[in-house]
Amino acid sequence: MNSINKCVFCEIVNGNIKARKIYETEHSIAILDAFPLKDGHSLIISKSHKPKIQDLSLIENRDIFDALHLLTEKIEKSMNCSSSLIGIHNGRDAGQEIPHFHIHIIPIAESNEKISIHSLFSKRDTQGSDLDEQWRKISKEIQRN
Repeated sequence: MNSINKCVFCEIVNGNIKARKIYETEHSIAILDAFPLKDGHSLIISKSHKPKIQDLSLIENRDIFDALHLLTEKIEKSMNCSSSLIGIHNGRDAGQEIPHFHIHIIPIAESNEKISIHSLFSKRDTQGSDLDEQWRKISKEIQRN
């Protein structure tokens, strides 16, 4: 059995594992997360077994992000929430537990709970010269294509 056959998301896409499907497109399926962090926590899963966003074709990306656009509004309304956290773990080192591209939609009700991407990381002291070097590296890589 190869690693694709062991992928829980591939099994869901192929109908071998039952999931609470809320939406489906040509290139994605959206389900309620089986282990939700909040009520309404949903996942949009690529139908193709590709771990990272850059592994997907532009057509697959458009399809998935069109679904994200639609579902974010519908999930927020149905859960009576004013906001949502959209999360992508793009690779193992970024916390991706299942190496199959997916997007989390986590509806957030008005509350005192402050959720910020900055709370996930320690504050860093970054000098302007560090930012300049990062800017040069990224810009150079973008120019290659």
